[in-house]
Amino acid sequence: QVQLVESGGGSVQAGGSLRLSCAFSGDTLRCLGWFRQAPGKEREGIATIYIPKDITSYTDSVKGRFTISRDSAKNTTYLQMNSLKPEDTAMYYCAAARSDGLCRFASLQVGTFGHWGQGTQVTVSS
Repeated sequence: QVQLVESGGGSVQAGGSLRLSCAFSGDTLRCLGWFRQAPGKEREGIATIYIPKDITSYTDSVKGRFTISRDSAKNTTYLQMNSLKPEDTAMYYCAAARSDGLCRFASLQVGTFGHWGQGTQVTVSS
């Protein structure tokens, strides 16, 4: 069974930084990802990593500002968020996939992932 627990969300002013953490458990995870969902909007993939080859992928709006990483010893994945903007305000979710499929391309698609955390809120004020 896969379990994911996010932490590190909060409120920050525009231009600031936050680091989200996701502690995970479960065997044979192939992909880890970070997604976000703002009120009234669909959930979108923002950063993913294909574990066997450490291939990462980012959505265009966060490239150069956000970095996904993982610590295999701690079973934790991180999302470092810099130069935050008000439009980054959303609930952020950690996700995991146990099969290759689209995961091997570090897919940002919601359907690639079958396991989700409960989310952590990020609010960026102008």
